[in-house]
Amino acid sequence: MASVTASTTPQTRPERSAVESGPASPPHEPAGDAVGEGADNPRASSSRLGSLARRMGLIAAVWITVLLVAGGLALDRTLTNQVRQNFDEQLEYILTAMIASAEIDSFGDVYFYRSLGDQRFLEPNSGLYWQISGGETDPWPSRSLWDRTLQVSGDHFDNEAHFYDSDQFEGEPVRVAERTIILPGSETRWTFAVASATEEMDYQIQQVRLILVWSFAVLGFGLIVMALLQIRYGLQPLRRVRAAISKLRTTGENRITEPLPSEVQPLVEELNGLLEHSEKQAEEARTHAGNLAHALKTPLTVLTNAATARSPDLNEAVFRETRTMQRHVDHHLARARAVGRRAVGHARTDVRASAEAVRRAVERLYPEGRLDIAGSRDSMVAIERQDLDEILGNVIENAAKYGGGSVFVTVDVEPESEDCLIWIEDDGVGIPASERTRIFDRGARLDTGKPGTGLGLAIVRDVAEIYGGGVKLDESEDLGGLLVELRLPRA
Repeated sequence: MASVTASTTPQTRPERSAVESGPASPPHEPAGDAVGEGADNPRASSSRLGSLARRMGLIAAVWITVLLVAGGLALDRTLTNQVRQNFDEQLEYILTAMIASAEIDSFGDVYFYRSLGDQRFLEPNSGLYWQISGGETDPWPSRSLWDRTLQVSGDHFDNEAHFYDSDQFEGEPVRVAERTIILPGSETRWTFAVASATEEMDYQIQQVRLILVWSFAVLGFGLIVMALLQIRYGLQPLRRVRAAISKLRTTGENRITEPLPSEVQPLVEELNGLLEHSEKQAEEARTHAGNLAHALKTPLTVLTNAATARSPDLNEAVFRETRTMQRHVDHHLARARAVGRRAVGHARTDVRASAEAVRRAVERLYPEGRLDIAGSRDSMVAIERQDLDEILGNVIENAAKYGGGSVFVTVDVEPESEDCLIWIEDDGVGIPASERTRIFDRGARLDTGKPGTGLGLAIVRDVAEIYGGGVKLDESEDLGGLLVELRLPRA
């Protein structure tokens, strides 16, 4: 028989191993509304999320196992079919040699004019047998059959060799090849049959499968180990990022400067941007606190001196200085609120809706005035609604208070511009060009005959700049009064 060499098929799934060397997940801060043990235990939160290395290792192990099992089964079927095909070809070769050696004698019986070369046909129970049957005569068996007879199906005509398995011999399964022939000089249909024990074929198939199992098991184990090593090496930059973050916390550095792979670098850049944003916010908070302390220092000193000297105008001094302190507090609170809301995320506010809301409020305060709004109805700016209401409210209320009675608002004057441009015009006396810079100072007022704190335009400028916008004063060409030009970032 021809020998068959093969590679392997896994009959068992390789055991999945956890990647102990993968990067541990950094502690996660619990959510503000989390309760229970998981909320107070970062490790518990991390275990709920799962290990990235463990997930990748599990996916690799499952996928490798599926592919190896499918490939192994396909290879097993191919190789076992090849073994059976080789076995059948040998049987067909012997069958063809029998037919070629057969002739009809003078009595009408079949005989071989030359002997078959395989010695096993002469040895009883050797495992290789032949038999010729047909007509009314008894079957002519090989000596190896001894006192047994092959049970063949002679009731049909096989032009080609017909192969089938048979268990007619107890304890000795055989594979039979038979063919029906009408020999020259005879009208009888003769059935030539060759049978061979399948023990040798079964042994070859068993060896093929054993080789497949061991080789595919080793291959699967090697592939899983390679995948785990690849995961460990591939996730190493994340461990370096974790170490860099820990270094930031312990050494006081404010940036991650270590070079990292291109896939991780965007994460580092975003993290550095977040650190820069946090530093800017902290610096703004310190500046606000320092400015407020400096602004309150003078009024407090005046009140302390007046109280120490028992000044007769102490009541008037207290009233005047507390109003000054109140202005400073309002101004810095407005800035702090704007900074805090800006840090939340990217806002989207409808300019027209905010302007309409401000108009309704201003018309109740100044019912004798006229306020018109024109321009885009769908312009959106990247500002929180409360801050946009405060900006427009201060500017429009000033226009209604100090103008001549008419206020005109134009939304999105330049639709193609990167920023959203808003014009607020009135028909008042306007502001001289020499005073347009000083008017933005805290407490600066040109008309002291009407109530106010002098903080409106200062708050407008500060809040607009916090969001990356700006404000500019000019003269209105249409109404002749003041033109306030707001430039705010478009959403």
